[in-house]
Amino acid sequence: MTSTLPPGLEGNLVEYVQGGEGDWLPFDQKRFYTNAFVIQGDKILMGLKKRGFGVNKYNGFGGKVEPGETLTEAALRELKEEAGIDAPLEHAGSLLFMTKGAGWAFQIEMFSAHSYSGTPTESDEMRPEWFSFASPASGADTMVPPIPYEKMWEDDVYWLPLLLQGRKFVGRVDFVTQGDGFVMTRHWFGTVRSDN
Repeated sequence: MTSTLPPGLEGNLVEYVQGGEGDWLPFDQKRFYTNAFVIQGDKILMGLKKRGFGVNKYNGFGGKVEPGETLTEAALRELKEEAGIDAPLEHAGSLLFMTKGAGWAFQIEMFSAHSYSGTPTESDEMRPEWFSFASPASGADTMVPPIPYEKMWEDDVYWLPLLLQGRKFVGRVDFVTQGDGFVMTRHWFGTVRSDN
């Protein structure tokens, strides 16, 4: 299915899912961030955010791209700082994340790896934890809890399965503040069309 791309997205994309209503939120600039995930068999390593933006939510390991850093260098640095590990990260997708009133957008570049070195270690910002994405019928390790989508950003349910399947994706999500949290108002996710 093909649709008009939301503002800020570009590329040869095939719509995967969209929803919400109203106009897309405006923004003047993008600020670059990274988010990294380690996948081992039918498990994914994520961290519980202990402070700052997204506190008490599970997510990948990442943060702001510093001046002079490439996206990959930033992703590697953040993974080491927040989880104490190194991994051969590969680009997996992109997410444009807007919050009402910000005037700028989070341009989040997603990375994944299927191996790592070191021992996942809690930092002052994140508490690493393994989660299973195996089907309960698969007989997988039942000691590993399932992915806690209810304790994650509302849009993760749309793009994380694509990341786990190794499908490159691009998405945009708009949020508004409600009480102490955020509520998703619009979303659009697509996969990168292959040239084959």
